[in-house]
Amino acid sequence: MTARAADRARYDRATAHLDAPFAIVDLEAFDANAADLVRRSGGKPVRVASKSVRCRALLERVLARDGFQGIMSFTLAESLWLARSGFDDILLAYPSADRAGFAELTADPKLAGAVTVMVDDPAQLDLIDAARDGGGEVVRVCLELDTSLKLLGGRVRVGARRSPLHSPAQLAAMARAVAERPGFRLVGLMGYEGHIAGVGDAVAGRPLRSRAIRLMQGAARRELAERRAAAVRAVRAVAPGLEFVNGGGTGSVQHTAAEAAVTEIAAGSGLYVPRLFDNYRSFTGRPAALFALPVVRRPGLGAVTVLGGGYPASGAPGGDRLPVPYLPEGLRYDPQEGAGEVQTPLLGSPADDLLIGDRVWFRHAKAGELCERFEALHLVTGDEVTATVPTYRGEGRTFL
Repeated sequence: MTARAADRARYDRATAHLDAPFAIVDLEAFDANAADLVRRSGGKPVRVASKSVRCRALLERVLARDGFQGIMSFTLAESLWLARSGFDDILLAYPSADRAGFAELTADPKLAGAVTVMVDDPAQLDLIDAARDGGGEVVRVCLELDTSLKLLGGRVRVGARRSPLHSPAQLAAMARAVAERPGFRLVGLMGYEGHIAGVGDAVAGRPLRSRAIRLMQGAARRELAERRAAAVRAVRAVAPGLEFVNGGGTGSVQHTAAEAAVTEIAAGSGLYVPRLFDNYRSFTGRPAALFALPVVRRPGLGAVTVLGGGYPASGAPGGDRLPVPYLPEGLRYDPQEGAGEVQTPLLGSPADDLLIGDRVWFRHAKAGELCERFEALHLVTGDEVTATVPTYRGEGRTFL
C-alpha cells in the first residue's frame, strides 16, 4: 500500500460517520508543515497569514508554537474581529477604504494597539483622518515596498502590481509623510515577493519553463535583497524606532530569512500545502487540508460523478486554479466538463472500484479559499476526528 493509499484508508475510517461534502485538516501534517516553516526561517519569527488559514482555532494552534509570532490579516474588518478575539499583534497586509472600520480603530485604544495598517499613498492617510469621527488614537502604520523586478528601464515588470513605492527614495518620502502627520506612527515595512514566494520553480513536465523561472527568481532575489536593504536604511533614517521588517512567503522563507534587513517572515499557505505549492525544489510539504465529495453516479466504465466540486481559486484563469482529485490516485477531470457547480464527472480506472456513497478526496489549488466553501474543518489525528472547528464562514464571517 502506498503512503497516499494509507492516508486515504485512514481518512475514510476517521470520517466514516460524516456525510460528504466536508473538509478536513490532518493535524500531523499541519504540525509537520509548521515545524518546517520554523526550520526554514532560521530563527526569525514567522508571522502567519490568516487568509491562508481562515480558521481561528488553527490560528491559535500555530501561534502557540515556538517560532510563530503575530498575524498578517487581509481586511480591516477581519483585523478588528481578531483583535477583539484576543489576538494582539495583527498586521493588515493590504490598504483599506473601510471608513467605519477606521472609526472603530481610532476610537478604541485596545484595537489601535493591536492592529497595524498598511499604507503606500498619502491619500490613504487622508481617508483614515476623515474617518476618525472624533477618535483620537494613534494609528500604527506599515509601509509596503514594491518588490517587483523591473527590467529594460521599467518596460518589463516581473511581479505583482501592489505598492507604488519601489525605490528607497520613494519609501523615505512616504515615511516622512507619516512622521510629519499627527495621529500616526510608522512601525513597520513590508515587502511580499510573490514572483519568488508564490511561483514554483520545478513545474512537472516543464523543464525549460522551470529553468527560466529559476533564472528569473535568482536575479529577482539578488536585486531585491540589495534594494530592500537600502530601503530599510532610508526608512530607519526617518523612523529609527521601526519595529519590524516583514518579507517572504511560503515559497521563499529561507531565502528571505537570509537577508539581514528582514526581521520576520510571513507564511501561511505552507501550513495547508495546497496544490500550487507542489512545484518547489527548496521544500516539500505534506498536504494537510483536503475536502471529500461523495460519489453519486456511475455513468459508465471508468467514470464516476461526484456531488459539487466547482471550487476554482482566485488568480489568472487556468487549469492550475482548479482543485485536483487526490485520493484515490489516478482520477482526472473530463476535459469536456471540468469541475462542475453541482456535479463533477471523474475519469480513470480507479473509478471502477468506487461505489455510490464512497468519497473522492480533493486538494484545493490555494490554501485558505477552501474555507470559504465549508463551515467547519474536521481535525484528524491518526484515524479519528478529534475535534470539529468552525471556519471563518462557519462563524458568519465572510470578509471578502
